[in-house]
Amino acid sequence: MFTPVTGRSVVVTGGTKGIGKGIARVFARAGANVLIVGRDEQAASAAARELGVSHLAADVSRAEDCARIAETAVRRHGGVDVLCANAGVFPDKRLTDMTEDDIDQVLGVNIKGTMLCVKACLSPLQASGHGRVILTSSITGPVTGYPGWSHYGASKAAQLGFMRTAAMELAPKGITINAVLPGNILTDSLMEHGEDYLRGMTAAIPLGRLGTTEDIGNACLFLATDEAAYITGHSMVVDGGQILPESQEALGLM
Repeated sequence: MFTPVTGRSVVVTGGTKGIGKGIARVFARAGANVLIVGRDEQAASAAARELGVSHLAADVSRAEDCARIAETAVRRHGGVDVLCANAGVFPDKRLTDMTEDDIDQVLGVNIKGTMLCVKACLSPLQASGHGRVILTSSITGPVTGYPGWSHYGASKAAQLGFMRTAAMELAPKGITINAVLPGNILTDSLMEHGEDYLRGMTAAIPLGRLGTTEDIGNACLFLATDEAAYITGHSMVVDGGQILPESQEALGLM
């Protein structure tokens, strides 16, 4: 039996849809006081009503917005016990067509936004006495690659580089920082790639199904528990075994 997270203050950036919404749902069901953050006020408000949580419209690529996220969590929920730095964008663009603005957008949200959110929440995380930072990275970049996502892959690998040094700097403050690396998770964004893509991805997964957003939420919930207090600087792959086979033929031997 894990120690409950009931009443703890949890911030989920990018929590208005997709994986972030799934993370927020898992924590809300566990009794946490959840603040979801997204750039679109209307989407954030709708998601908050659906989940029964609090919301804030903010852009994580802006330092002043990240400070406002921390201040809002402290004002509404008394502090920050868990920061799920999940906000991310993944526009499809090949290197031959990629512009400087494309690169700036992805790196600005995915890695700069992660670092700014962590920095902004440091004081309340330390004050909580059991501060947890959980990054949503990806298997794409740190482990695998996919054409059209080189800027996305670079940002997700950069998150892990940030995490390793941050883990050492945050340890004396009593804060842990870890990352979950989702594989192919069934979200509206993934479904936009079409049925052929979904079938191909499913066929590449030993467990025989795409992941759910709650699969990622459950991994985050574990990392937020008191029982995970001695885990820091760790990357947890949550992909149904997708990265394991040497080749497609290996799956046919199962």
